[in-house]
Amino acid sequence: MASPRSTRRRQRSTRLSVAVVLLALAAVAVLGAIVSGSWLLVTLAAAAGVLLGAAATKITHTELVTARRDVARDRAEQAQAYRRLTDERTAENAAFAASMQQKLAHREAAVGELEVALTSAQQRAADATRKLNAEARRAEAAERQGRDLEERLGARLADAEERAAEAVVRVVELEQELDVVRAELETVTQAWRSAEATARRHA
Repeated sequence: MASPRSTRRRQRSTRLSVAVVLLALAAVAVLGAIVSGSWLLVTLAAAAGVLLGAAATKITHTELVTARRDVARDRAEQAQAYRRLTDERTAENAAFAASMQQKLAHREAAVGELEVALTSAQQRAADATRKLNAEARRAEAAERQGRDLEERLGARLADAEERAAEAVVRVVELEQELDVVRAELETVTQAWRSAEATARRHA
């Protein structure tokens, strides 16, 4: 199916062809009358040429007006097409802007949630660090206390060992003194028994 534009072009070419043919006929008629040399033919040919020229001019003028009207219609259609295209692109841009704003809002919300989560994680990390430091200080204090207790126990043990050693020495000394006292007691006993025996004999 032929488009209206191609149909108008064929009509335009046909009209122009008719105008050209009319002008050619006028020229041929005038030339033929001039060649014949008859003033009547020349007059008739001139009149026919004027009529044919007027008809060709009318056809050309009509074609020009029609062409201008077609051009104006084409421009109006093109302007409408551009306007529809502009409206479509404006709608697409508005939809794209709305979509991007929605995505931006989602991203901002996600960023806000991540910031809140990060702040909470940092707070938990800080609390864990403080607890760890406190536990480390407690462990160090306990270790220091353990070392102090170990040192005190070591000192006490050394003192006890020293006292035990002194006690052992004292026990040895006392045993020696006891042996001496026993020996002296034995000597005294023997002397007393001897004196008693002597006294019995003299009695």
